[in-house]
Amino acid sequence: MNILIIEDENPAANRLLKLLKPYFQDADFHGNLDSIKSSVEWLQTYPHPDLIFCDIQLADGISFEIFEKVKLSTPVIFTTAYDQFAIKAFQVNAVDYLLKPIDPEDLNRAVDKFKSQQIKPSLDLDLIKDLLKPQTQNFKSRFLVRFGEKIQSISIEEVDLFFSEEKVTFLQTKSGKRYVIDQTLEQTESQLDPSQFFRINRKYISHIAAVEEVYSYSNSRLKVKLRNCDSSDVIVSREKVGEFKQWLDQ
Repeated sequence: MNILIIEDENPAANRLLKLLKPYFQDADFHGNLDSIKSSVEWLQTYPHPDLIFCDIQLADGISFEIFEKVKLSTPVIFTTAYDQFAIKAFQVNAVDYLLKPIDPEDLNRAVDKFKSQQIKPSLDLDLIKDLLKPQTQNFKSRFLVRFGEKIQSISIEEVDLFFSEEKVTFLQTKSGKRYVIDQTLEQTESQLDPSQFFRINRKYISHIAAVEEVYSYSNSRLKVKLRNCDSSDVIVSREKVGEFKQWLDQ
């Protein structure tokens, strides 16, 4: 069995390969290819593989362009940093999608789907294009916070970051004031505009304007200095570095 990996971030590709090997112990892995150009050239040169794992955002564009240029009947499992709601929509179609960083349970589901032959032999490019377009979604404009015995409403325009501490979620304003909110960081993330807010790690979600400085850190990670935040653990993992840089460079 031949499996092709198309991924423009080496740490993500290496992690995916490590996760895949127990599922496909006798398979030959090819790649990783990091661009549309190199992927098209490879697929036009070599026999088509039995399965492709493909990142959506590559160094030179969106990867579905590959499948417009090369006619394939190969099942494809995409890996992507796109919104979770779009991913769930894809999961009921022919091709499966995994949110990066890849959760082993999600990968297990995708591999089982492939092995049970539930993946159709062709890609619906029109569906892919439609779902990759910016989705109309109503994000929260205000958050209710607790301040002692009082409850007040904070405009999202005043918010610098959300963070979790001792299983409590806090909202922090541009002026540095902190308030408790009655929901988890995961619930909060789904209510925020991803062009303005980024989930840096398990503890922090930051507004783009709150990012004051970014430093290179050990093991190909990044360390972030946030406005009015003295914490030393605002670290971007290797798997999210590429996505974080794209967010800053939008």
